[in-house]
Amino acid sequence: MAEETGFQHLDDDDQRLAERHSVPRAFVIHEIIREEGEQELERTSTALALSGLAAGLSMGFSFLTEALLTAGLPHTPWQHTLASLGYAVGFIIVVLARQQLFTESTLTAILPLITRRDRKTLLGTLRLWGVVLAANIAGTWIFAALMHAPGLFPPTVGPALQEIADKAIPVNFGGTFVRAFFAGWLIALMVWILPSAANSRPFIVTVITYVVALAQLSHIIAGSAEAAYAVLSGSATVADYAGGFFLPTLLGNMAGGIVMVSVLNHGSIAPEILERLSGATRAGRRATLLRAPSQPGKPKAARPGK
Repeated sequence: MAEETGFQHLDDDDQRLAERHSVPRAFVIHEIIREEGEQELERTSTALALSGLAAGLSMGFSFLTEALLTAGLPHTPWQHTLASLGYAVGFIIVVLARQQLFTESTLTAILPLITRRDRKTLLGTLRLWGVVLAANIAGTWIFAALMHAPGLFPPTVGPALQEIADKAIPVNFGGTFVRAFFAGWLIALMVWILPSAANSRPFIVTVITYVVALAQLSHIIAGSAEAAYAVLSGSATVADYAGGFFLPTLLGNMAGGIVMVSVLNHGSIAPEILERLSGATRAGRRATLLRAPSQPGKPKAARPGK
């Protein structure tokens, strides 16, 4: 309606055209993502695990493509700048194939939780996180093991894979946490932006994940393929993987996604959500009263003229 869209000066056809080219309001984006989270929470553990395993395997292509570009480019100051474009490949596959990625769920699964704030949703969120994270990590380790198959790539690719893998396990816990915080923040922002991106989704994913790679930020799933490769090649230990990469990166990604995107964006429209929920509750009660049958023994009002 004209009074709702703000395009009162346009005729009906022009209003519909303007609405198609308008960016959805924050409340609409919130509800799109929340509904996606509701659907994820309803999926079985088996479905989550299989989709999560596929996502973990797909994320390995970020590691591989970046290594292929690194091997094919000359050793110049801008080598990393160009090779970082390959980091987007795994994310594009996961997003367009609708596979279950853990860092996306720091937004999608959190919105139902902070909207409802009940025990059932909390337990469902923890179940989703546990299953998806385990499946994602398993997929990255499988991919890393496949990368060690002899004769799989040209000789120049192996050193590039090893170089990237060795950088995935830094020694500074605090520094890794901060880099992971920014990575989680950016990936959750990407998820928030996608509902309004329409046909620009691959471009949005490429730009944001390129920044993650360019800044050498830490992502729990993409980085796991790299860190697992380092462990399997013998340049790092499982303890290095767990303490130097996994724990600080996991905590940082979750903190960045939940605090900087889920909580802030939900908080900015919380009054509108409460107002709409209250209005829906009042409307539901009114409809119930209108549908309620007359009480037994109570005479109906006489019609006029009877």
